[in-house]
Amino acid sequence: MSSDFESYEQDFAVLTAEITGRIGKVPKLVGDEKKQMVANVERQLEEAKELLEQMELEVREIPPQSRGMYSSRMRSYKQEMGKLEADFKRSRIAYSDEVRNELLGDDGNSSENQRAHLLDNTERLERSSRRLEAGYQIAVETEQIGQEMLENLSHDREKIQRARERV
Repeated sequence: MSSDFESYEQDFAVLTAEITGRIGKVPKLVGDEKKQMVANVERQLEEAKELLEQMELEVREIPPQSRGMYSSRMRSYKQEMGKLEADFKRSRIAYSDEVRNELLGDDGNSSENQRAHLLDNTERLERSSRRLEAGYQIAVETEQIGQEMLENLSHDREKIQRARERV
């Protein structure tokens, strides 16, 4: 099980390194190359999200006593994913500002306040998303604990019934 997790970790590391490199290139490219690079980064971000989901599934299969270490790794990977998405949004904002400026002939000075406001709102949204995700994780863990308790109670009931039958 942990070997699958480690394999997913390696794939995630390679993928995030590629994404980081491509995000850095986005503002420097022009025209169709830029559009293609944005599409590639979006596709790779989706792949990274899928890898995170697979890793979460693997963590759920790990025995509870060793799950803590993997859960902390997952939190750091999710934070890294959030940073990548934020960086990508910033590079896309820069990209859309350039396109807007080319089309309208605007120098962009009037949009600085709007841009700052947009970045603030994006940051708030990301924080809220992280809080929601943490709440979801707690709910999933609580559900797992409840399921284990129900299984234990079922086993105890069977033992009690067998003991009654013997008596």
